[in-house]
Amino acid sequence: WAVYDFIFTPEKKIAATSGRTDILIMGKAGEGHTAPDLTDTIIFASVSHADSSVILLSLPRDIWITSLRAKLNSAYYWGNQKHENGGLILAKSSTEEIVGKPIHYGIIVDFSGFRRIIDVLGGIEVDVQTSFIDEKYPITGRENDECGGDPEFKCRYETVKFEAGVRNMDGETALKFVRSRNAEGVEGTDLARSARQQKVIAALKDRVLKPDVFLSPKKILTLWNVTKDSVETDMDPSVAAILFRRAV
Repeated sequence: WAVYDFIFTPEKKIAATSGRTDILIMGKAGEGHTAPDLTDTIIFASVSHADSSVILLSLPRDIWITSLRAKLNSAYYWGNQKHENGGLILAKSSTEEIVGKPIHYGIIVDFSGFRRIIDVLGGIEVDVQTSFIDEKYPITGRENDECGGDPEFKCRYETVKFEAGVRNMDGETALKFVRSRNAEGVEGTDLARSARQQKVIAALKDRVLKPDVFLSPKKILTLWNVTKDSVETDMDPSVAAILFRRAV
């Protein structure tokens, strides 16, 4: 049925308001990190059923949610604390307070899943608009390392560097590209980080549509299995197929 829905995209099978379906896309650190359920990547996506246009709006993680009495990036965590599988529900309702629109579906992926999905695709091509160096990119597992008494805790960080131009990125490189927040200049701002996240989402979509992926049943099956294991969502396969078809 998902294949049928991808081809014919029956609108009656998908939730929408005024001809648009709105999705909350979130990224979390996942197991092995000090705050595994905080969502530092938060993107509101709106898909038009009329012309297939897609609007992407990155939301700052530090937005204060009055009803929650906490920051937006903690809504998923608190939702899971209150009810099993309640993270998506609370994150969606909290985001609705900000954007003033109903959130029909939610998607959350952790760092390991993000890396695996890109690696299954054989990497993605990303247009790096501005070169930058981040000398304080956090090393997983060293968040609390005392670094032998080093007052600057340098052992907790590594240096990442990106040169301007179209770059092929594997999963680990793409993750560093979207997570970096300590570069000097404009690339160290939340605005630049949000733009990088949206570039990677667009690159992922473009990569999936390449013939070596899209026309390969083996690669699509592998991608489906990785996504199923790495992504939490309240979409069923038919809804995902319809949305993907509309967005391309």
